[in-house]
Amino acid sequence: MLFSTTTFLFVFLPLVLAIYLITPKKLKNIMLLLASLFFYAWGEPKFIYVMLLSILLNYVFGLLADKAKREGKHGKLVITLMVIGNLAILGIFKYANFVVFNIETFFGSNFEWTAIALPLGISFYTFQGISYVMDVYRGDGRVQKNPLNIALYISLFPQLVAGPIVRYQTVADQIESRKVDINLFTSGVKRFIIGLAKKMFIANNCGLVADQIFQSQGGGLSVGTAWIGLIFYSLQIFFDFSGYSDMAIGLGRMFGFKFLENFNYPYIAKSVSEFWRRWHISLGTWFKDYLYIPLGGNRVSPIKVYRNLAIVWLATGIWHGASWNFLLWGAYYGLFIMLEKAFLGKALLKVPAALQHVYALIVIIFGWLLFRIDNVSDIWSYLGSMFGSGVFWDARATYYMHEYAIVLIVAIIACTPLVKNFFASDKLLTFMQSHRALHVTKDVATLAVLAFIFVYSVALVVGSTFNPFIYFRF
Repeated sequence: MLFSTTTFLFVFLPLVLAIYLITPKKLKNIMLLLASLFFYAWGEPKFIYVMLLSILLNYVFGLLADKAKREGKHGKLVITLMVIGNLAILGIFKYANFVVFNIETFFGSNFEWTAIALPLGISFYTFQGISYVMDVYRGDGRVQKNPLNIALYISLFPQLVAGPIVRYQTVADQIESRKVDINLFTSGVKRFIIGLAKKMFIANNCGLVADQIFQSQGGGLSVGTAWIGLIFYSLQIFFDFSGYSDMAIGLGRMFGFKFLENFNYPYIAKSVSEFWRRWHISLGTWFKDYLYIPLGGNRVSPIKVYRNLAIVWLATGIWHGASWNFLLWGAYYGLFIMLEKAFLGKALLKVPAALQHVYALIVIIFGWLLFRIDNVSDIWSYLGSMFGSGVFWDARATYYMHEYAIVLIVAIIACTPLVKNFFASDKLLTFMQSHRALHVTKDVATLAVLAFIFVYSVALVVGSTFNPFIYFRF
């Protein structure tokens, strides 16, 4: 079930909220768990068994990890078996088709193989299960002896299918005790509306342009059209994914949960390393805490540091999808991260900030080309279009720039904290506080703007075709 559908907005969410608010405190978790299982089963009922298997697996290993921690023995064995079990489930459903296809291609054989469908959100809830057991073993979170609480943590519907990856230690206390006050609830509603607008107005419109251009790349593109396609895709994927994260964070607040931020204006970064501190923060911190640091992190020899970085970035690429272009994408970013760590980061500090920003944007935009196109040969073809294999500018490029100029301007501004900083500036706040009437007007204006955004977004929802979030396939 998509957040951006009338079924969710006007049936599922209102009913769940109403029932949740009148449910006794002792039964709220059970009620929310049942709603989350229904939410997941709505689209893929057969795959709910995969998620239940993951829940059971990590519940048992959580108990074993807690016992190993208290007794001081068999801890490494428990963690190893837990990781193998989780990755086996992920590997079967996400990577088996890729492995079989490449074996067939390499050896020229033909297996009688039935393709395995990918369960929604399996990459996200698998990583959450691993983080739960690891946090228990490390002492960063208490073991949950109630299996229903673990089931709720892993299946909680706001972040179930596309993140953010919620760490167990972040919500351990909230699972057992939380409150929904009016301020938290209203901030959640506001955040959800902003996320919905990001998805429906910016991401979907940018995606329309990007899809049309990328689908016609075989027919030849002008230089301008090729660049427009990649720029619009870069905007689409940011607003699509950050929009979902905003909605997930907002929904969490409506039910009393406080999830950590997942994006922090990544396109204002001045280096690739900074970009990845701002983009998909929950995934970056997950790999840092559960893979990079256990491998030794920065506390080893320089050669091993680069080895660790290579492993992490190849894993990041593989996590995103079973395709060679994702491996190439992970290696691409790993290379720039290593170069910045070796010497490029210090060199960047010596040039003007504007040039640092240009450098980062160029690397990021070309990175999305590797992410967008599955076939490696088509990547080279698209690069050829971007650098002059055809005409420089044509009527198609003019059409896109004319018809989608407003979307492009709004998207670029929304990529920056300009609007946020303006309304949070000390001068504005002082001026508003000294004029009570203006303060009231500001609150009313904010409510009116949010209401307009919501109504307009809903109109787009009603008039749109099926348009899932990009990260649903991960």
